Amino acid sequence: MLTKEHKSTQLNNTLNVLLTELGEECSNILALLNQLQLANLSTDQKGDILAQLSGAITHVHVHTEDLPDLIGDELFQLPDQG
Repeated sequence: MLTKEHKSTQLNNTLNVLLTELGEECSNILALLNQLQLANLSTDQKGDILAQLSGAITHVHVHTEDLPDLIGDELFQLPDQG
């Protein structure tokens, strides 16, 4: 059983899942950006990378639409430290 102290420091499950997925997608985007920096990419390779990057950015945009509200809710629930 979690104590009240430990429970208050954990994130809402939905927020936790969304942040985990956001981290994974951001890692994917960084990998794609690094691939674009490679020398001697063929036109097909560059096109594939750019298409994947576009999809990943769109996914992040849609995925994070409600994230500011969820983070705000989480901040609102934090105990005052003053």
